[in-house]
Amino acid sequence: MMKPTVMIVEDEASLVTMLRYNLEKEGFRVTEAGDGEEALTIADETPPDAVLLDWMLPRMSGIEVCRQLRRKSETRNVPIIMLTARNEETDKVRGLNVGADDYMTKPFSMPELMARVRALLRRAKPSQTKGVLNFSDIVMDLDSHRVSRAGKNIHLGPTEFRLLQFFMERPGTVFSREELLNSVWGPDIYVEPRTVDVHIRRLRKALNENGGADIIRTVRAAGYSIDTSEPPDSGELTDEDQVAAE
Repeated sequence: MMKPTVMIVEDEASLVTMLRYNLEKEGFRVTEAGDGEEALTIADETPPDAVLLDWMLPRMSGIEVCRQLRRKSETRNVPIIMLTARNEETDKVRGLNVGADDYMTKPFSMPELMARVRALLRRAKPSQTKGVLNFSDIVMDLDSHRVSRAGKNIHLGPTEFRLLQFFMERPGTVFSREELLNSVWGPDIYVEPRTVDVHIRRLRKALNENGGADIIRTVRAAGYSIDTSEPPDSGELTDEDQVAAE
């Protein structure tokens, strides 16, 4: 399954670097444009699946870039998130009126931005979340909502299913409790961080009930990942680990 492409349109190099790092960590392909004219050229050559668009840009404003992207059939329905230092309500309304799907004021939370990108992509192209995921001897069918390991069906609750999908889409990557809460539960839902441990235990139990090797790895002072490269730590994060992981 091809990775979705996110185009970053931003002239602040340090922010571009941070955005690229986080997007690639989440499994996205990334293209970059340092000004509005370059953004339109890149979008013509390689239409992105989503756009992170700065309001204040050289040569052409983000508002005008958004307006022109909406005029082209190839990018008419591409999700656009405006990134800006402006926080006045009139500016937000103006950005949304020219076709932006969402709006975030700098400085913003990176986990929240990643969650919004994923949410917009799910709404714009729900087919992107469908298909079959494979990791080790685990097969996850997103269309039929079924999971099997070594050919045997595994019964998972809704949250455990979302957790496993999140891990299987990003194998080997370690996520803190905070990142899992934002990505699996959502940034607008308040859940105690310890809740993650409960669902990790349930997921482990379900995956291992037929004697399979434990592929959910606990990384002390960091978080959790799905990995077969080394033996997982047993148990869950300690209170000290939680502080370091968040």
